[in-house]
Amino acid sequence: MSLPLAGQSVRIDCAVSSGFEAWIAQSGGSVAISTYQANKVAMAGWDGRQVTLLMRQFDKPLGLAVQGGRLALATRYDVTLFANAPLLAPEYLEDQPGRYDALFLPRVTYHTGDLHTHDVAFQGEELLVVNTRFSCLARLDPRYNFVPVWKPPFVSDVVPEDRCHLNGVAIRDAKAVYVTALGTTDTPGGWRPNKATGGVVLDIATGEVVLGGLAMPHSPRWYADRLWVLNSGTGELVVVDVRTGQAETVCGLPGYLRGLAFVGPFALVGLCKIREKHLFGGLPIQSRYERLRCGVAVVDLRSGAEVGMLEFTAGCEELYDVQFLPGVRRPMILNLEKEAARQAMTHPESSWWLRPSAEIRGAGPGAGLGGEAFPHALGDAGVLGDPPAAPVASGLRNFD
Repeated sequence: MSLPLAGQSVRIDCAVSSGFEAWIAQSGGSVAISTYQANKVAMAGWDGRQVTLLMRQFDKPLGLAVQGGRLALATRYDVTLFANAPLLAPEYLEDQPGRYDALFLPRVTYHTGDLHTHDVAFQGEELLVVNTRFSCLARLDPRYNFVPVWKPPFVSDVVPEDRCHLNGVAIRDAKAVYVTALGTTDTPGGWRPNKATGGVVLDIATGEVVLGGLAMPHSPRWYADRLWVLNSGTGELVVVDVRTGQAETVCGLPGYLRGLAFVGPFALVGLCKIREKHLFGGLPIQSRYERLRCGVAVVDLRSGAEVGMLEFTAGCEELYDVQFLPGVRRPMILNLEKEAARQAMTHPESSWWLRPSAEIRGAGPGAGLGGEAFPHALGDAGVLGDPPAAPVASGLRNFD
């Protein structure tokens, strides 16, 4: 199956394997994907019959983080927090009620400037960002671009020189515990000459190297009481014994790996092609496979087998992050360019659409200034039953 996106300057095609289709059908959720190369956030869901795909424009989207009904997204100059408005989602498209069951609305944007932000992660209620340009972990603050909270011990100063290419963070029990970096260097861009073997996993508490000799590692994640890391330049998902520093390869995949999430006994792994050779040249992955692929692979952690893939076959060659959205089958996300982001109104007890079609005319003072159709008050159960999903034609479809 393929997806041509109308109105795009670059055509993006996508195909799903039968294994991916079977997996997402029983997963109970959907998949969010960021691609900074194509400037899109993609959301793959299931409508009861087939895989669906939505793609939304953002400026260089990178790290994604999910916590409950909140979603964080790092872009070129900003970090934006979104909140799900599930009561409004079914009526996002007035002529197709029930099309969506989640609506992620932009709520707070931190104007960080170009920090080269990579991973973002919820550390309890606080959002933590991996500030790659300044070689540190940082929190967001309305008074500053960022507030440093940790840097590797071998980095002598918090300056905008990308000294070790710090890129990933793993959270355990609501606390940052491990990071990945492409080198243990303390000079501007010093990690680049040894990128094929200089990558490390660091223990935040001690600053010590847990695992070294990696090829541009990314996406450290703590899951099922174990540390998992993508050895990106070799195309391998590895699991690390943090006590001994030994690593075991779970599987190899035909791509430069970035983006890792877990769903029960399965891992979602992002794969990239290598577009330019200045940064990525000389990596082992280039000689291991005749053709590299871009997409999201579903890997069975019990066997290491790939059970399915959503593949971008044209127009998209590099992904950055992958997240699973549990309990959400047809998600919608809005950027600030969409008028609907200003028409959707929520407060803790109810939600409203303020649309021209919802205006009440001739009803006294204030009539026509605000929509009063589609009010949704939270009942005792705190949920609203969704209308049945509208049928769609076969094949992946994009609805805006």
